[in-house]
Amino acid sequence: MADFVLAIDQGTTGSTVALMDGRGRIRASVNVEFPQHFPQPGWVEHAPSDIWQSVHKGIRAVLRKRVCKPTDIAAIGITNQRETALLWDRDTGDALNNAIVWQCRRTTEFCERLKSQGHEKMVRRKAGLVLDPYFSASKFRWLLNNTRGIGRKLRAGKVAAGTVDSYLIWQLSGGDTHVTDVSNASRTSLMDLKRCDWDSELLDLFEVPKDILPRVVPSSAVLAHTRAVQGLPDGIPIAGVAGDQQAALFGQACFTAGDAKCTFGTGSFILMNTGSEQLLSRSGLLTTLAWQLGEGGKPVYALEGGAFVCGAAVQWLRDQMQMIRKAADVEALAREVDDHGGVEFVPALTGLGAPHWAPDARGMLGGLTRGTQRGHIARATLDAMALQNADILLAMERDLGKRMKPLRVDGGAAANNLLMQIQADVLGRKLIRPQVIETTVAGACYLAGLGVGLWNGVGDIRKIWQEDQAFRVGMTPHRRRQRFASWQKALERTLL
Repeated sequence: MADFVLAIDQGTTGSTVALMDGRGRIRASVNVEFPQHFPQPGWVEHAPSDIWQSVHKGIRAVLRKRVCKPTDIAAIGITNQRETALLWDRDTGDALNNAIVWQCRRTTEFCERLKSQGHEKMVRRKAGLVLDPYFSASKFRWLLNNTRGIGRKLRAGKVAAGTVDSYLIWQLSGGDTHVTDVSNASRTSLMDLKRCDWDSELLDLFEVPKDILPRVVPSSAVLAHTRAVQGLPDGIPIAGVAGDQQAALFGQACFTAGDAKCTFGTGSFILMNTGSEQLLSRSGLLTTLAWQLGEGGKPVYALEGGAFVCGAAVQWLRDQMQMIRKAADVEALAREVDDHGGVEFVPALTGLGAPHWAPDARGMLGGLTRGTQRGHIARATLDAMALQNADILLAMERDLGKRMKPLRVDGGAAANNLLMQIQADVLGRKLIRPQVIETTVAGACYLAGLGVGLWNGVGDIRKIWQEDQAFRVGMTPHRRRQRFASWQKALERTLL
């Protein structure tokens, strides 16, 4: 019986391919890393062929685990690094240039020029996003202006453009299908959030022709079928697609307005479900499309805020500062002291994201004395990871106009119990960690399973989702205000 879902989680540094059974259990998982390219300071690229090869290798490797036969796969779900932009040839599927990764800052000057010309208000109103090189539109424009031979191929109708989900669906379908789901499209700055389709005014602003872009489709529905993929039979439905953070929100069963999740990864990404309301932030947050279930289904929206450096701050302690040997050691080092000892760290190592949007901000480590130990710096790092998230989450509550429900957490750093307790304390809200920590994979599987009727609705998903551990608030409101005020002073110095 075909009751397995194959999930492809295509991330920034590697691709994970996993198998989930009909009871919602992840039965096998394989991760394949691929190279990063940094041609200039602030530039980040991937070779699209490396992305596809890592996915294809992962598919073959997970099937070698013999959890199921390829014919037992009922559907494929895709979740992906968002905002990364690609161009490829419609005839051959070959990339026309390297992909520009979401972290890349090469289009900063162009975005600043659009801001100075007064275009940001329109972009925010239609797309829900700020004018920032983070998003895909300015990347597509750069590729169109800097790819050899592109004019001839455009005139011949041979150029396809898209985010990573579109590229993978193209490859998996043997070039038959060029689509993107609403959640990924909402991260490009080219889609009108109300209409869930490309907007002519935005396309003109960023100089991107509509005919090279994919068709915008729901997040859960039969969108394409496999064709000519080694190791997979033809005809498997690709039935679930969402950007990684929206997939994590779905995988955390955050199905009602006010439900929120925080993914602790390289950065931290926080999404709060706002239901059918397209809420425009007054606090520097982003409005994004969370998902759409089925053709004609009502779009579900979310507020989003991201800190560019979260787990990467621990990597910085390990690799540049050489204070720890492996990332997991930071918890034990931070427990050597009672608190941060007056040390403050603002992890603006690649600028600041929401709600400040200061790409030129630089990190700050201060408050050092003769009594400062390595443990104080480790503790200040964990505090900063939690405090920047609290900054975003409290802004979300202000925008929503009500107190959020307990925060659901996931991602690699969510395994750090001390960090989770600090997060609960400085936020003043209970945290819940799920049993299935691979929430992006779970979300992709749930969307695909719903798309082919393996599960009948979100009620079935709620039954699958299980709590692992709750972290309750252990800090007084007075102490919380003091701690936050101290860190805010340090933050203000980085924004000068």
